[in-house]
Amino acid sequence: MTFTLATWNINSVRLREGLVARLMAEEQPDILCLQECKSPVDKIPVEQFQALGYRYMVARGQKGYNGVAILSKLPIMDVGDQDFAQLGHARHVSAQLENGVTIHNCYVPAGGDIPDRTQNEKFGQKLDYLTQMRDHFHWGRPDRSILVGDLNIAPREDDVWDHKSLLKIVSHTPIEVEHLGAVMEAGKWVDVTRADIPQGKLYSWWSYRAADWNAADKGRRLDHIWATPDIATAAHSSRILRDVRGWEQPSDHVPVFATFDL
Repeated sequence: MTFTLATWNINSVRLREGLVARLMAEEQPDILCLQECKSPVDKIPVEQFQALGYRYMVARGQKGYNGVAILSKLPIMDVGDQDFAQLGHARHVSAQLENGVTIHNCYVPAGGDIPDRTQNEKFGQKLDYLTQMRDHFHWGRPDRSILVGDLNIAPREDDVWDHKSLLKIVSHTPIEVEHLGAVMEAGKWVDVTRADIPQGKLYSWWSYRAADWNAADKGRRLDHIWATPDIATAAHSSRILRDVRGWEQPSDHVPVFATFDL
């Protein structure tokens, strides 16, 4: 069984319904995981997606904030969600394919602007969220699993436009990188994108604040595809669709793709 999976922080699925449909039509991933849907589940505009072949959806949502959805051409079964850090946010959902592979779709909190939990409650929530993810995968070691999403951390030096300049910027601070590494270690997760593309700068996010995001190119790789070791070697053809950042009224994130032969 071969399938292509994509993950994309869409920054409002209703506002950018047309962009989701365009990606589906042009790239045709078998499974598309969306984050920051900003919609209750019953308000997600599924009709157009179903017409394009995405007949299955597993999602968690809330009005105006957060929200995660797995849209699929392949049959999937809802296998639950986790409220890491007990925030009451729709930030995780999981689904299982007929071949037994479980897909976790995650949206880790951004963490605010100040990388100090004593001064910034949101940063503390982010660290707590990652700690509980670590514990969850430590006590329930996953197998035949894929984890994707906007993890809001660019872990490697070449995952950001300037490593030294961003060491004190939320998303690339050493403590965040350490916490994300602990999540990876707990589940023995493999970074599929970097296994496929081991060298060079890679970004999946460019700020709206840049007057010309493409020319400035001050990006970060915040969006990830991981897999457990038993299926990680079946992954290939990883790519990041940079050009999507230039579509009309874009998200500040772009889709990340990988293909699995399972």
